[in-house]
Amino acid sequence: MAGSSHGHTPAAWTGVIIAFIGFCVAGAFMVMAQPVGFWAGMALTLLGGVVGGIMRAMGLGQPKQARALPHTAPAATREPAAAES
Repeated sequence: MAGSSHGHTPAAWTGVIIAFIGFCVAGAFMVMAQPVGFWAGMALTLLGGVVGGIMRAMGLGQPKQARALPHTAPAATREPAAAES
């Protein structure tokens, strides 16, 4: 996967960072037994996905046609033998 550009876009980085912060907030409030804070963190986690999707729609994500196709060798064909005259 090192050769691909999977996820190396501003939309992906921003969405994942927001979702990670939301996950950490939800986890901390879950340990502290504070349901309101937990659900706020979960909402923040979902917001990360929404923000990433909006940024991708704005053109800051991976373009659809840029998918890398696996490299295949050309098919070997047999040419007819040349007739000697």
